[in-house]
Amino acid sequence: MSFFQKALASIGIGSAKVDTVLHQHILSHGKLVEGEIVIKGGNLAQKIDNIYLRLHATYEKESNDRTYTESCVIDSFLVGERLEIGANEQKTIPFSFPLSLYAPFTLGKTKVWISTGLDIKNAIDPSDQDYVEVQPNKLVNKLLSAVSELGFQLKQVECKESSYRRNGIPFVQELEYVPVSGSFYGKLDEIELSFLTVDDKLIELVVQVDKKARGLGGLFAEALDLDERFINITIKDEEKDIIKQQLFNMVQTYS
Repeated sequence: MSFFQKALASIGIGSAKVDTVLHQHILSHGKLVEGEIVIKGGNLAQKIDNIYLRLHATYEKESNDRTYTESCVIDSFLVGERLEIGANEQKTIPFSFPLSLYAPFTLGKTKVWISTGLDIKNAIDPSDQDYVEVQPNKLVNKLLSAVSELGFQLKQVECKESSYRRNGIPFVQELEYVPVSGSFYGKLDEIELSFLTVDDKLIELVVQVDKKARGLGGLFAEALDLDERFINITIKDEEKDIIKQQLFNMVQTYS
């Protein structure tokens, strides 16, 4: 192994490469993310200190009256450590991990991806990233269907910075609905669903009910955000058949 080869490897030329192959790019909460990490040796043998996977997502952040797109790590996993890869050798490492309860749906502008990294001493660390689609599971779809059946239409989806931190995550995802028919048409401006945790057996969310302004007092209340109501609710899988009635009763109470 020549000094020249070592020097090239230290700047990433002829060094080991990593590629993650996911078995499924469409994911849902309560399911496993499965795949393989393929490591290909370069022109010389190298020692890898750590092999890790990280789950990332984008969110919107406001600063100085401007909105920026930021990203954060939602979850991370150490897949392996202290591995040596020979010159031109290939190794495959299988992995699986549960999709984080805090992963947002890939709706609107939200992007979610998995990054893979190798820690190699005295070298540029090889990395790879794979975008995934996070879809609502059966329980969430049951909830969203109930919202639509009550006459609401999805208007906007955003991941927004929040002071409410769940597991250190700096944002919440908001699904904004407006009434276009049904009992709440003309009575409410909108409702917003903010998902806190999502599993295939349980959902925790905050429902924000924004009442429609009525008269001068209503206009003042709207200007001061006093017309908004925030309700924390938990929905369990065994309650899925009564979600529509529960949602109707709750919105009716606070509208």
